[in-house]
Amino acid sequence: MTDADVLVVHGGTPLEGEIRLRGAKNLVPKAMVAALLGSGPSRLRNVPEIRDVRVVRGLLQLHGVTVENGDEPGELVLDPTRVESANVADIDAHAGSSRIPILFCGPLLHRLGHAFIPGLGGCDIGGRPIDFHFDVLRKFGATIDKRADGQYLEAPQRLRGCKIQLPYPSVGSTEQVLLTAVLAEGVTELSNAAVEPEIEDLICVLQKMGAMISMDTDRTIRITGVDRLDGYTHRAIPDRLEAASWASAALATEGDIYVHGAQQRSMMTFLNTYRRVGGAFEIDDEGIRFWHPGGPLDAIALETDVHPGFQTDWQQPLVVALTQASGLSIVHETVYESRLGFTSALNQMGAHIQLYRECLGGSACRFGQRNFLHSAVVSGPTKLQGADLVIPDLRGGFSYLIAALAAQGTSRVHGISLINRGYENFLAKLQGLGAHIELPERAPGREPAREPVSEPA
Repeated sequence: MTDADVLVVHGGTPLEGEIRLRGAKNLVPKAMVAALLGSGPSRLRNVPEIRDVRVVRGLLQLHGVTVENGDEPGELVLDPTRVESANVADIDAHAGSSRIPILFCGPLLHRLGHAFIPGLGGCDIGGRPIDFHFDVLRKFGATIDKRADGQYLEAPQRLRGCKIQLPYPSVGSTEQVLLTAVLAEGVTELSNAAVEPEIEDLICVLQKMGAMISMDTDRTIRITGVDRLDGYTHRAIPDRLEAASWASAALATEGDIYVHGAQQRSMMTFLNTYRRVGGAFEIDDEGIRFWHPGGPLDAIALETDVHPGFQTDWQQPLVVALTQASGLSIVHETVYESRLGFTSALNQMGAHIQLYRECLGGSACRFGQRNFLHSAVVSGPTKLQGADLVIPDLRGGFSYLIAALAAQGTSRVHGISLINRGYENFLAKLQGLGAHIELPERAPGREPAREPVSEPA
């Protein structure tokens, strides 16, 4: 890890000002992949400058898709009329640790009859097995050859629709089915599907291309395959997960942040929880203002769930704010079994957080009998002190930034490049909000604070 991947954070200053959202990280790369299915160019607007977008752009170009900037900022024009096979080594090198290449399978099988998927990475927050993706593709009629360097897939004939029952409403598995079923022969019925706003927006993209997709109220999605899809023109929905991260930053630092582009409808569950904790917000046509109204915050019981429940990506930033709430807060993580591992660093900073294997504060979940530390009790309020932090994953990394900004003293946050996966221009946004941050080359001679900086109570 280089010094360029380290951020020095001087905490104790409220974040105040305005930031602007662009398209959702959990939608834009998938909409880019969907362009592979079209017979003509697609135009995608509101695209953020994040690493996941760069990875998909490169992978599309490796497969012969022309990707150019459009007429307005944040617009991409994707032309898939000359799709071709890509070199296996190039795919592997460009994909890096991203999990997004798995979603190329269906579109490439339709366009080329074959696909290659390298070993996959992503955030280390718990098991996200890819075997189910391959099981689904086999049901559609694909053959898969597992080798040392990755998975080689072939479609000997046109893929066929099928019935699929998800054991859990996984977002990635739902995306895989959608991107594969739209050009498959016949009808595909997907039960227990994910219904997140980003899934609905992907369905909107595919419908614009000519797909026939219906959603029932019981999490069943039916896709009638068509023979041909056209390009699309689409503006991606704003990133509700990033919006909630800035809202939690305002709460933890006793600040006041207006988030341009934040939308009430996709954040209703978060807004209710934010109000329960004691945070204040105000909604208008352009966005949402989030602020700490003064006085103590309230401890709560919180359980993550799939949409429309409290999103797991909202959990980590809010836990930082809960360290400043009066009393005992209980957090039950039901989506990713290892997502609470980031709390050990918060304890290093002075927080009091204990992890448990039991399902606390809510209903029993699939992790309850499997020996995972997936519940937390947060005792507050506690003073956070500056520390040396190593970012574990995307949302945990942004949470460490929030903690460092809320803490007294100076922190060094290592691995900040990981945050670029999902937060566009986050350093400039932090500076615009008044954060006291600097890269190490601007702070010569500063030594890492290996232990939390002590301060009188």
